[in-house]
Amino acid sequence: MAEAPTAGSDKGPMDAFLQGGSLKHAPGPYFGPYGGRWMPESLIAALDELEDTFEKAKADPDFIAQIAELNKNYSGRPSLLTEAKRFAEHAGGVRIFLKREDLNHTGSHKINNVLGQALLAKRMGKTRVIAETGAGQHGVASATAAALLGLECVVYMGAEDCRRQALNVARMELLGATVIPVTNGSQTLKDAINEALRDWVANVGNTHYLLGTAAGAHPFPAMVRYFHEVIGEEARAQIIEQAGRLPDAVCACIGGGSNAIGIFHGFLDDPSVKIYGFEAGGDGVETGRHAAVITLGKPGVLHGARSYLMQDDDGQTIESHSISAGLDYPSVGPQHSYLADIGRVSYEPITDSEAMEAFRLLCRTEGIIPAIESSHALAGAIKVGQRLAAEASEAGAAGTAAEKIVIVNLSGRGDKDVATAAEWFDLLDKDSAEAAIGKEGEQL
Repeated sequence: MAEAPTAGSDKGPMDAFLQGGSLKHAPGPYFGPYGGRWMPESLIAALDELEDTFEKAKADPDFIAQIAELNKNYSGRPSLLTEAKRFAEHAGGVRIFLKREDLNHTGSHKINNVLGQALLAKRMGKTRVIAETGAGQHGVASATAAALLGLECVVYMGAEDCRRQALNVARMELLGATVIPVTNGSQTLKDAINEALRDWVANVGNTHYLLGTAAGAHPFPAMVRYFHEVIGEEARAQIIEQAGRLPDAVCACIGGGSNAIGIFHGFLDDPSVKIYGFEAGGDGVETGRHAAVITLGKPGVLHGARSYLMQDDDGQTIESHSISAGLDYPSVGPQHSYLADIGRVSYEPITDSEAMEAFRLLCRTEGIIPAIESSHALAGAIKVGQRLAAEASEAGAAGTAAEKIVIVNLSGRGDKDVATAAEWFDLLDKDSAEAAIGKEGEQL
């Protein structure tokens, strides 16, 4: 394993960036002192094979053309960039644009990555893919790609997440996947990843682990980012076309960090663009019930990579909490840890209550039902917009709030979250079947 750079050199890359260097296309295995490949020996050969296949595929015009064709004619790319004018009235009057990953086939950004990885699995001669899922969006996308390409698919999902996302469990099974509820630990995303890794060790010969986020052992962080870079590339071109210039800020929610690194990548080398990642603040960071990994975590190793991690004084991983199953994870992708350390991206927590208020606000001002994960970015964008408006007001003649532009990555749609939202806002008769689903989940 390559030696990790020391933390003492962290400011160098930011200085180089400010002097005209680039933060884009970082290849790994390390991002500053983060990343690496902390995995059992039994998986090293599989990771080497995956890295080799990925590097060759990136250089193959046929593979690139195949991805482009699927993105256009199967996923429905490019996704729209929609101005949210009424929502923006609640964010200081700045202009807010939504990058509509919710309109992709399967309802989120996840399809970008799974199509790429599923094609790599076929190239490696694998007949079976396994995946973890929290909110169910990655599981649905994985089951979809497996059905399209004729692969067996097994999805590990925490039993608590199966309860919270019962409809996505049904979708995966309708698509032909086997969904295995995980009853260990907190029964959430971390535990689903643990079980998927155990499966991969036992079946490495015919199985590819289709990891859903930009975390884990090398080459996963760089590879997942590569398949999601299309988000930022499109958003950059679209905002220049629609507004005539780059945005003042870009916002995304962050759990493991795949949707965020995808849209951030398009703007990393633009110093004028402020970039924000919004973590799950749960019940409030002061309560201990949250998933604000970068805000309050410390460097450690989980699931094959060194990154920021929620841990106790003895270095043991502690449980995360969020109303959002997709953000309920106690670590984060290593490139995000690096970008936080060098100051290129600001990471802030958003509470469950703030996210749910933003969820309802977008529904009622724009007629768009967002995923609860994405609602953390929406809540953060309100704060960013208000700050930008205040700065514009202080500048007086130098600018107005209406001249400020914020892009929010709307990473997924909220069909899966309607029961949770209905329970949160007390919208259903307490004796209805829908209320039972929202509160107790559905046995599927």
